[in-house]
Amino acid sequence: MKKLVSITFLLILNMTFAQNTNSYWQQHVDYTMDIDMDVKTHQYQGQQELVYTNNSPDTLQKVFYHLYFNAFQPGSEMDVRSRTIKDPDSRVGDRISKLKEDEIGYINVKSLKQNDTALDYKVEGTVLEVQLDQPILPGQRTTFNMKFDAQVPLQIRRSGRDNREGIAYSMTQWYPKMAEYDFEGWHADPYIAREFHGVWGDFDVKITIDKDYILGGSGYLQNPNEIGYGYEDEGVKVNPKGKTLTWHFVAPQVHDFTWAADTDYIHDKRVAADGTTLHFLYQNDKKIKENWAKLQPKTEELLTYFNKNIGPYPYDQYSIIQGGDGGMEYAMCTLITGERSFGSLFGVTAHEMAHAWFQHVLATNEAQHEWMDEGFTTYISTLAENEIMNQDKDFPLAGAYQGYFQLAKSGIEQPQTTHADRYERNAAYGISAYSKGAVFLNQLAYIIGENNLKQTLKRYYEEWKFKHPTPNDFIRVAEKVSGAELSWYLNDWTMTTNTVDYAVKDIKVADNASVVTLERIGLTPMPIEVKVTYNTGETEMFYIPLRLMRLEKSGFENTLDDWAWAYPTYDLEIPTTQFSIKSIEIDPSQKMADVNRGNNILKK
Repeated sequence: MKKLVSITFLLILNMTFAQNTNSYWQQHVDYTMDIDMDVKTHQYQGQQELVYTNNSPDTLQKVFYHLYFNAFQPGSEMDVRSRTIKDPDSRVGDRISKLKEDEIGYINVKSLKQNDTALDYKVEGTVLEVQLDQPILPGQRTTFNMKFDAQVPLQIRRSGRDNREGIAYSMTQWYPKMAEYDFEGWHADPYIAREFHGVWGDFDVKITIDKDYILGGSGYLQNPNEIGYGYEDEGVKVNPKGKTLTWHFVAPQVHDFTWAADTDYIHDKRVAADGTTLHFLYQNDKKIKENWAKLQPKTEELLTYFNKNIGPYPYDQYSIIQGGDGGMEYAMCTLITGERSFGSLFGVTAHEMAHAWFQHVLATNEAQHEWMDEGFTTYISTLAENEIMNQDKDFPLAGAYQGYFQLAKSGIEQPQTTHADRYERNAAYGISAYSKGAVFLNQLAYIIGENNLKQTLKRYYEEWKFKHPTPNDFIRVAEKVSGAELSWYLNDWTMTTNTVDYAVKDIKVADNASVVTLERIGLTPMPIEVKVTYNTGETEMFYIPLRLMRLEKSGFENTLDDWAWAYPTYDLEIPTTQFSIKSIEIDPSQKMADVNRGNNILKK
């Protein structure tokens, strides 16, 4: 585990990177789990020892666990929400309401103790609320022991058994998981539709299952020579005895643990140039095998790209596993459906793999700041695809901009500060998280400069890896790198639905000069770049700083007086007559997300 820095040091050291407090802290939890899976009934018995360290300044009187599988029952919040939202996810629809007793999911807690003392608890949907026998004081550690049984639901959303491609088990969000407690308090959100927020810790997991199954997932396999199926050391042949095998995984410094299993998996390995072992588990099907073979060298190229443009991947391995219901990121792995064209398979892999940096190393709270994960991932994976697949697009993120423009004009947009479960429509959530989130970064490059954005992403990763950064943490890094004041941008873009709309209003001649009147129509301010094209074919660029930024971006031959937001118009004086001007264009780069580009150009 050569890449992973000292876990204890990272977890307990008080930092000076503030999140509305004077010092940073985060909780820590270590899991030891033994799971016995019955593949005939799709049920499993579990024992869990959980060591919880309270690094907060607060005394904890209770704790909360997530019981995600309880969502897959008729009448659950996920079921009802899916049947009442205006645009339900087609993968869910009304399917949960039709599950039979042997198809539902559940996690039943049989017993729970704190330091060998039985505890009182109650289950409310997908959340277990636990009253502690003894409060956990600041700096104190306590041990919970739990026995539970569970049933794997028929695969509907992300997790479950027998997905549409026949993968036996996609085991995501499958165990009783401690909820996160941070500077905002407990995050014991019910599982309704969205993604996760978890406590950093170390996992030691043993899974006993029928010997015909091949497993992959989070963590390093500790007993490869007992398992076989391509996991054994070179030259070692394994002949398992008995009906079951126990797979032993250890995953350090993660906030999630996932595994998948199937009897038909092919397992390939590829060691990348940086030493990372890439695992690929997929079905033994001719068409799937061809695409997944082509995927392997491209995955190494993705790893190299993300290492270069974000920061070094900190674990020794990453696994790409056929399973799930589309593509979804998990700790040290991703689950992806395999029956795709190669272009689709590569595109999904690029996106999900980028999550390894933005969600599983930079672990934002996706219930509150989903755009920081999905949007940043969309941004970097789109650029990676463009380079690795030689797409040669001049504007790779044009699709993200078009998605955002559609949302901004739709009348259904909600601020990005909306809780992920509280969007009125799934479409509004999706475009806001993915497209508008990606535009946030690309537009930031327009504001502070491309090189400053590149340095911001690297410094953000370096300062906030293995923590839980907030939007303010990111924008403060951008301010330190660029020297600009950027709170106005973060506020307008993420906390409102204000839009950017600037126009070339008029041109007038005065004293052998052309006076171009620019107009701010939208409420969101921006620094302005103006391209003037003359009848001779020559062009000239003018830069108008935004007063709120307190910074002039370099690289322009003509930097003018700044534009204060409250002034709706600005006069740009050009020392030539209007008859010498062919056209005037605001933002020729099109990186500014102007919702009405029709008024950005005036031709003479």
